[in-house]
Amino acid sequence: MTDHSSNELRLRITGEPASWTVHIVGELDYDTSDALVDAVAAHLERHPEPGVVRLDFRDLTWVDSSGLSALIMIHRHTSAIGADLYLDHRPELLDHRLRLTNLLAHLTAPAAGDGVLGPEADGDARAGVT
Repeated sequence: MTDHSSNELRLRITGEPASWTVHIVGELDYDTSDALVDAVAAHLERHPEPGVVRLDFRDLTWVDSSGLSALIMIHRHTSAIGADLYLDHRPELLDHRLRLTNLLAHLTAPAAGDGVLGPEADGDARAGVT
């Protein structure tokens, strides 16, 4: 388990090298988004072959455009190594911003080349939620 903390954001990484979860507590915004990207990138460097990376937003209290940008950067990192990214337990404030910006399907789609339909193929806009 790895912990990364600040006053506005706490991150905890749990799991196995092949599948791990980043638990996000607090605000994901201009002041904190780099910490999330850096934590995920550092963990990917130490464990370069995960099949699944999960971001658990159960305790997210705020997200702004910088937070969305961080999610795009994380998606780029995971896609580059062929890992699937899941956005779990998304609160309505995050879902609303993801839908408003048309990022939901992009960020929750399977990694390129795996031949699986995107998460909204079944009509469930909340695909990836566990």
